[in-house]
Amino acid sequence: MGEMEAVDIEHITTDITSHKCPVVCESASHACFNRENTALAGPVFKNPVCKVYRFQTVDNKWMLVREQMEECTLSFSIPKQLLSLYIQEDMSRVQDLRELGELSPHWDNLRKEVMTRYGGIITTYQETLAELDKITGCSFKPSCCKSQKSLEFIPINLHTQRMRVTCPRKTDSSYDIVTVGAPAAHFQGFKCGGLQRLLSRYEAEKKSFSTAYQCIYYSPEHTAKAHEVLSTMNLLHPLITGLAEQLLQAAQEHSSPGLRDSLKNLSDKTEQFVHTLKDELVKNALLALHTARPGYVSKNQKQTLVQGDQHQGHIHQGSDQKQSPSQGLPGHSPATSVTESTAVCNNVEGSQTTMRGEERPLPLKHQDSIPHHNEYDEEEWDRVWASVAKCLNCVIAMVDKLQDEDNSKKEPILEQQLADVITSHNPGDWREQLRPAVTRLKECVMEVVEKAKRAMTFVLLQEAACSIPQGFFLQQRRDVVFSQALAALACGFVMRLYAGMQDKDFLRQLHLVGLVAQFESLLSTYSDEIGMLEDMEVGISDLQKVVFHITEAKTDDLSDLQPLVCGRRDHFTVEVPLPQLVFQTLPDEIKEGKPLRVFPVLFNVGINEQQTIAERFGDISLQERINQKNFEMLEAYYKSLSGKVSVECLPCFQTQTDIKELLETLGQNVVTKKRKNVEILWTAGMICRRLNGIRFTSCKSAKDRTSMSVTLEQCALLRDEHQLSKDFFIRALDCMRSRLTQGDIGQWEDPEAGAITENKPASRHFYPIALLLVSSHLLVVWLILSLVFLLAKYQ
Repeated sequence: MGEMEAVDIEHITTDITSHKCPVVCESASHACFNRENTALAGPVFKNPVCKVYRFQTVDNKWMLVREQMEECTLSFSIPKQLLSLYIQEDMSRVQDLRELGELSPHWDNLRKEVMTRYGGIITTYQETLAELDKITGCSFKPSCCKSQKSLEFIPINLHTQRMRVTCPRKTDSSYDIVTVGAPAAHFQGFKCGGLQRLLSRYEAEKKSFSTAYQCIYYSPEHTAKAHEVLSTMNLLHPLITGLAEQLLQAAQEHSSPGLRDSLKNLSDKTEQFVHTLKDELVKNALLALHTARPGYVSKNQKQTLVQGDQHQGHIHQGSDQKQSPSQGLPGHSPATSVTESTAVCNNVEGSQTTMRGEERPLPLKHQDSIPHHNEYDEEEWDRVWASVAKCLNCVIAMVDKLQDEDNSKKEPILEQQLADVITSHNPGDWREQLRPAVTRLKECVMEVVEKAKRAMTFVLLQEAACSIPQGFFLQQRRDVVFSQALAALACGFVMRLYAGMQDKDFLRQLHLVGLVAQFESLLSTYSDEIGMLEDMEVGISDLQKVVFHITEAKTDDLSDLQPLVCGRRDHFTVEVPLPQLVFQTLPDEIKEGKPLRVFPVLFNVGINEQQTIAERFGDISLQERINQKNFEMLEAYYKSLSGKVSVECLPCFQTQTDIKELLETLGQNVVTKKRKNVEILWTAGMICRRLNGIRFTSCKSAKDRTSMSVTLEQCALLRDEHQLSKDFFIRALDCMRSRLTQGDIGQWEDPEAGAITENKPASRHFYPIALLLVSSHLLVVWLILSLVFLLAKYQ
């Protein structure tokens, strides 16, 4: 079987040359660390564990295989950053609720209750963050701690594994994979299912919650839109302000190119800002907020009293007088109707009104839409955001005027509205001539931001009020699962980026389309693992709202090379700093800060004995739905990629199967009714590697099933891509799945116990324990039958 002496390979160093091992040629020591881009790996990957083998190929030559497993510092750093962001976001929401202003007693009580709930979440997250700050020196969470509350945001057993192959017939090749326990809320348990089931049930019950709390029901799409509007405003408002100052600075320097560039950027961002606010949700939310003011209630009550007095005063005039009291008042047309019912506690039922006859009414169904009131000027909001566009046009016209004057061109006199602004200033001072128009633009943007922010905050208040208390528990569960998923994704992205720094085709694909991140799950659809899979599905799906930015590190210090997370729950950005020399080699698009997208897909096939029970007596529809949905996403990614990147730019493999054929095979396997159809995982993994993607493998704890899958995949790659001899396939598999002790070479650090073990098999080698459990059951049955037989015999 494969063996190697240390003196045979000059480029591999080891401290132990006097020992021979038929399988292991290198031990778990830091001296074996030989990863490419060592300077980059330092801040993220640590504690390498190495093994080296030599196996025979089909042409009787020898290949050198090197396995290297490492821990990832992002296991703790990403969740800690996320916790800080969660705390900041929730504190900001509490502050926004305070700034809503005076509300009627009903809405004010709801606001206080929501703020109390947010306060509880903030306190819990602060306590968890304080506990995590106390942990030093640890780089991963072992599976024995998966149900520990203080560590619930930390992914389980997050490790990276790289197999590097050196063989005579092919250049060196590396195959990377990230192993991690399934992102799930183990501490909260799975008695009622996972996130996917809980969220579906919660949305179905949300309308009844809105009725109970007398608030307005908003669909998930409306809530998501409110988050999007807030996020866009928070992003664009400071950008517009900064670009306006840049425009004034360019005007002060009399720089025509600077004026043109600043004006173009300002126009683009302002138009994007206006487009975001042209949504009906903002207008309707302003109407709803208007009805929630105390004055609105008292005004309606006053109208009711006036209506009653007029009715009593005119009752003697005859029963044929049917005109409404308001029709005789100034400002009311005959087509105008009064409020049908009076708002008593300022709920939706009490504030429903009809619209003026000439206006197009919006549908209103009990609790399912937003109330309107005929005395609220609905056109006010349109005028407010439209004024932003008018101010921008004024700035553009002013810049054109200044540039024309600079070129000494005679132009007609400006319109009177611009002339009034300019006459009081020195014609030669560009900054002073531009300042009034720019100031007016900034003021209009600020006014729009304040109104829209209050409106969207009111939407989120009602959504949160309808969510008490279930919605807050689901949000905490979702935060936990997303934290684990993001830590794994960031680890895989950094690992793939470091490996592809010299590959121009990969970098081009990265900024043109993005990367696919394929999560391979081995969870069963039985018992608690159903809840884990439901959690994992939502967590992986939430990764779609994550983008990456490559930045230039301030220094080459390791602390400045740690990835950073910023943003809010609806949109997170992970910044990956690189040393200056490395950063300068990147394409211009990446250096300019273009967002880099990742497309996560999840494929699950249960493989353990519990899955056997599920397939025979249970339900596997969850697995089938997940695989079908994510196959469609993977197919869509390939279509997008093939339209922008040539197939020749993708990695080359010995197997000549076309990616289209692989996708067709995957599609057929997804819809095929077959027990434990691992072909789905095999094909999805092959497609991912051919697309320059990031590979993840998970089970409950990333130990038994995960290690069996990874070692089998590695041996299959040696066979298919490097002509591993058939006689050596099983031997290679046994080598990777076993530990041989030969002096100090065989000593490995057990990540679960944190101690040096000797002659102790790895945790992954307890995979046959299922057979022992089955055998123990058979043994019990045999004992019972034997006892019955003996009793019958002696009787």
